[in-house]
Amino acid sequence: MFSKKIIIFLFSVLLYQSPLLSKSNTFEEIDSKNLSKYFSGIVAFDNENNFEALNFFKSSKILTNRHDPYLERFVLSLVLENKVDQAINVIKNNFKKTNSDFFEAYILLALDSFKKNDIDKAFKILVEVPESLQKNRFNIIIINLLKDYAYVFENKKIQKTNQNFGNLSLISETFQRCYLDDKNTNSFFSNLVNDTQTDYSRYIYFYLTYLINKNQIDEAKIITSELDYINTTLLLSQGKSWVERNKFKEFEKVFSCKNQNDIIGEFLFLLSNLYSSQNEFKKSNFYLRLSSYLNPKFVFNLSLIAENFYYNENYKKSKKTLKNFEDNQDFYYWFRVKKEAQIITKTRNNKEALNYIVSKFNKITNPNNKFIFDVANFYKSSKKYEEAIKYYSLIINSLDKNDNIKANLLYRRGASFERLKDFSSADRDLLESLKINPDDAYVLNYLAYSWLERDHKINDAIEMLEEAYSLEEDDPYIIDSIGWAYYLVNDFNRAEKFLRRAVQLMPDDPIVNDHYGDILWKLDRKIQARYFWNMVLKMKDAEEKLIDDIQKKLITGPKNS
Repeated sequence: MFSKKIIIFLFSVLLYQSPLLSKSNTFEEIDSKNLSKYFSGIVAFDNENNFEALNFFKSSKILTNRHDPYLERFVLSLVLENKVDQAINVIKNNFKKTNSDFFEAYILLALDSFKKNDIDKAFKILVEVPESLQKNRFNIIIINLLKDYAYVFENKKIQKTNQNFGNLSLISETFQRCYLDDKNTNSFFSNLVNDTQTDYSRYIYFYLTYLINKNQIDEAKIITSELDYINTTLLLSQGKSWVERNKFKEFEKVFSCKNQNDIIGEFLFLLSNLYSSQNEFKKSNFYLRLSSYLNPKFVFNLSLIAENFYYNENYKKSKKTLKNFEDNQDFYYWFRVKKEAQIITKTRNNKEALNYIVSKFNKITNPNNKFIFDVANFYKSSKKYEEAIKYYSLIINSLDKNDNIKANLLYRRGASFERLKDFSSADRDLLESLKINPDDAYVLNYLAYSWLERDHKINDAIEMLEEAYSLEEDDPYIIDSIGWAYYLVNDFNRAEKFLRRAVQLMPDDPIVNDHYGDILWKLDRKIQARYFWNMVLKMKDAEEKLIDDIQKKLITGPKNS
């Protein structure tokens, strides 16, 4: 209904605007039917409903030469629906017209030339990009780095340039040297993946690909032997799995730095990842589609598209994208299973989701620690704590050394014991976790809050919370805990300052609002206290026990008041 109102409003504005304004926007002599479809397309496009947007744009094609922004939206919709060739043809049919003068049009034409190995033409198109379209910092980087790739492909050497785009330049030059089989490629990859300032772990996978191509199998095995599945990225886990199973040919099936399209495709994925990190999912998906267009073999990049659809609650498209991952790609297939289970949680319920992932897990002959870890986490989030403890214990018992992985597992198992009210086992695990990593603010917070709830070692709990707060002073859960600690020792004024901030950071959290209501009551601000308790009663995430307690407090106030 709201979308229809927007369309009617926009249409009315266009009908009743002055003739001069109408001419400037080229809407003269366009019938209302096409305008309505066009604006319906805009609304659908802005609401991330791209399939519907594309259908509206197709049905209003008469606007192609009459309204400049139409072509841009139509082309973007085609790419987002994975119709890249069609988008390129539309641009070619309208190129040099004013309505095709947008940044993505030049990128599409350049990539079309790259794919056809017409490097000279690709370079000329990139040179022709108007300065007016290069004011955006990202656009400048994209154009210049694509020109660098074109120079390398055409001249078989690295171009000397004064332009430096930081990490992006370093990554691009590493792939360019790999393409040229440059003698320094190994050192470039080594420097990249061992950088302590930035996480370049993704590029360990491509380093493995390079080493395997050079038949340096032992070096590849040394690298993968130092990786742990639990703390390793999805792509790198897949590479480690292939190395451990001696499936070295799998690497060259999906990527080769000798292939121009493959390395341009990886550059486009990097752009997509950057946009995704800024929550610009439409642009992220645009460059992801182009990445797949250049290198359709590298299906693993589609995991980001599936994630983007999931975060935009487009579960149908997320599921469709996930079907690209098959069971012979063990880690990506498991990613598919997990994501499908998460979708079941969102669209149906936790019980069905848990049954689904467990049924898939039970079919795996020899599951690795990552798969076991994920199943344990699913049991824990589904409040099946005994099962979660069983699987966490399987991993903990298999570890020889005390490190952050073991500390994290002890934390998770300890939290599961705590939920079962097995407090001695919970304290044992959580304290053991803190022995390994004493500066883990979240373990400090969890253990201290557990003690507060049990009225156990209150002073020690406050000390731990103050330490946690010094480590993570902007974390709302820690702020809530320390505020509640001060409440329990009757320091209500100090407690109110912390709980007020926690509510500001997490206004929809039932526990935080309940705590704040209790403190306000103690400060004799009873009307405000009842306001926050009533807010909790309206929250979907509020548990039944909490609701019962609040309904009593609304009549009599908190206990011991």
